[in-house]
Amino acid sequence: MKGTIKKLITALGGKFSKELGIDLSKGDSHEIFKWFLASKLFGARIGTNIAIKTYREFERCGVLSPERILETGWDGLVKILDDGGYVRYDFSTATKLLEIMEDLIKVYDGDLNRLHEMADDEGDLEDLLKGLGKGIGDVTVNIFLRELRYVWKKANPVPSELVILAARNLGFIRHDEEPLSALKDIWSIHKIAGKDFCDFEAALLRLGKDYCKKRKCDVCPMGMECGCKKEVN
Repeated sequence: MKGTIKKLITALGGKFSKELGIDLSKGDSHEIFKWFLASKLFGARIGTNIAIKTYREFERCGVLSPERILETGWDGLVKILDDGGYVRYDFSTATKLLEIMEDLIKVYDGDLNRLHEMADDEGDLEDLLKGLGKGIGDVTVNIFLRELRYVWKKANPVPSELVILAARNLGFIRHDEEPLSALKDIWSIHKIAGKDFCDFEAALLRLGKDYCKKRKCDVCPMGMECGCKKEVN
């Protein structure tokens, strides 16, 4: 099982935040905000590569804070989104980003760490995030909190359906098991040096999104480790 986990992370990659050059480990408010912005981009039904390219465009333009997003305005945000290839959701995302930033500054002084401090528990944390503007849904919240598990003590989202799908195909969890507990137990026994549980979960998400959901068994990098492929053969 450890070999399968190592192959999974090596082949698919780990945390998306690390791929973007965002360091969440110290709980820095600016780094957390950058991941929040990236999570909002990842949250739409759009390709991962386009979301990454669009985040890079925000980075290139220096628009990586609530204040800078408001200063950029709707027209400026639409241009950044279009330049990043985010054309299907450019108008709506620009509007939502402005609403979210207004609430974030008004209620939490623009600091997501303050939002976390004000949350009563895990559920309240998710509710407070979804209460920002009108554009934070369950998917975005799950993406955002998934990589903050070891940064914020109240960040403990349930694994997404894509994570669960991939984990079941690889034989990591059974249908009668509670997914998060089962995956954490497996990681505690078979952890990989230099990686953490968030890398494991992110790799499962990548597998679920890019291969399992699309039934791309013939090109799946996990080969015969995947129970789904065994069934096909």
